Amino acid sequence: MSNYRRAQSPGGKYFFTVVTKNRKPWFNNENHIDCLRQAFRQTLLEKPFIIEAIVILPDHLHCIWQLPQGDSDFSSRWREIKKRVSRDLDRQTNHRNERQVWQRRFWEHQIRDEIDWQNHLDYIHFNPVKHGLVQQVKDWPWSSFHKFFAKGWYPNDWGYPLPDIVKQMEFE
Repeated sequence: MSNYRRAQSPGGKYFFTVVTKNRKPWFNNENHIDCLRQAFRQTLLEKPFIIEAIVILPDHLHCIWQLPQGDSDFSSRWREIKKRVSRDLDRQTNHRNERQVWQRRFWEHQIRDEIDWQNHLDYIHFNPVKHGLVQQVKDWPWSSFHKFFAKGWYPNDWGYPLPDIVKQMEFE
């Protein structure tokens, strides 16, 4: 088994990319997205954290979390979220008794500062356009863009033209 080294910063902010197994579009309908939401809610009750930004696409999601002070354990939170979703979406298991909803691992990046946070926030919100799912950022319903727009952080037409920093970022 590979020995992965993960960032460990208690109370830190992290950007995550989590992908479905073989890029299967599990989250292409509202019922499956509700299942994911419920998994997040239950995990938040048991092991609190703050979801600062998120976008849910058919075959992957991106988000930024803020962990509580003194806590750097994002891996167990992802394990619980992925287990809960997998139990609800796929009853079949493989030869290892695993459900085939998610790729085994996830990608994480520790947010270093305010500029890094803003860059990842922009990347998250532009992702549905990047993947050709919508023409404008505001048209994707499963995104925290709408929350940030309501707070006045983004104009309604943000994302056109493509922000320079997003052009330089690639996380999937």
